Amino acid sequence: MHLSSHVLTLLSVLSAIAPSLTLNERDAKVKQGLRLIKTSAADSGTWAAEDDKIHNHTGSRVHFIDITDIKDPEVLARLSGDDTARVAAPVPAITYPGVSHQAEANGFINQLTTSGPQSWLQTMTNFYNRYYSSSYGTQSSTWLFNTVKSIAAPNSRITVTRFSHSYNQPSIIARIPGSSPSLIIVGAHFDSTGGSPTARAPGADDNGSGCVVLMEALRVLANARYTPRNTMEFHFYSGEEGGLRGSGDIWRSYKSTGKNVKAFVNTDMAGYSPSGKISSYNDYSDQGLLAYVRRIASAYLGGYTTDT
Repeated sequence: MHLSSHVLTLLSVLSAIAPSLTLNERDAKVKQGLRLIKTSAADSGTWAAEDDKIHNHTGSRVHFIDITDIKDPEVLARLSGDDTARVAAPVPAITYPGVSHQAEANGFINQLTTSGPQSWLQTMTNFYNRYYSSSYGTQSSTWLFNTVKSIAAPNSRITVTRFSHSYNQPSIIARIPGSSPSLIIVGAHFDSTGGSPTARAPGADDNGSGCVVLMEALRVLANARYTPRNTMEFHFYSGEEGGLRGSGDIWRSYKSTGKNVKAFVNTDMAGYSPSGKISSYNDYSDQGLLAYVRRIASAYLGGYTTDT
């Protein structure tokens, strides 16, 4: 009975997104190289070729998500603006700790340098682009995997793995085991685009900067052989410029296997802030986690800027 209800919900959501297509017709669209993209909660979805997707949206600064591979009815419903949709179990409330590890945190902060991030960022921008379907995108993923492995090497307990997708740019995941299997995740995308799949796209700020921030944090924790209470993961996503494809694949996997993620913080375009402070975005954010991140930023960095 539960399975039947789930299938009926899935079919109803899919039909609402693309009402004129059967599932077989939908599969035929994918085989033709088309992708179903969504630009807003109210948008029912539009089929677009790869080049058109980038030229007409990314190149015009129109944000979108590729929903072609999303089959979860809860996720589809929430992407369509139904925040009450809850096919799965409710998310448990999280109680965030106070700012009580100043000595330990300041010790880590004092180990941070800019030499590594500058060198890594130079290498990342030397790729012609890091577009997820290009050969440069594959090469950049290989370089990132090897570099993150080298950064993590001082702590043999840290694992660095590739997460494969339907395109040839694997995402990278570094994992620091904790005393609990519950996850604290920080992430950044490493692909880039210049408004077309073949354009030059050094992507220094968007988002090489976010990647090197995570890499430097991982370096400091690896050198300290830090063992966290909760397991920590550093995610480097591919395919973000193509509609959040890399992160979408990973989070679908985590949801289907029931992984307990207590917090996720995304780091994007960290190389520039007019105010000189961390910018905390309040749209599409969990308000409890957002408040905690702001408290941490104020405690250690003297404040934050709010953006949407």
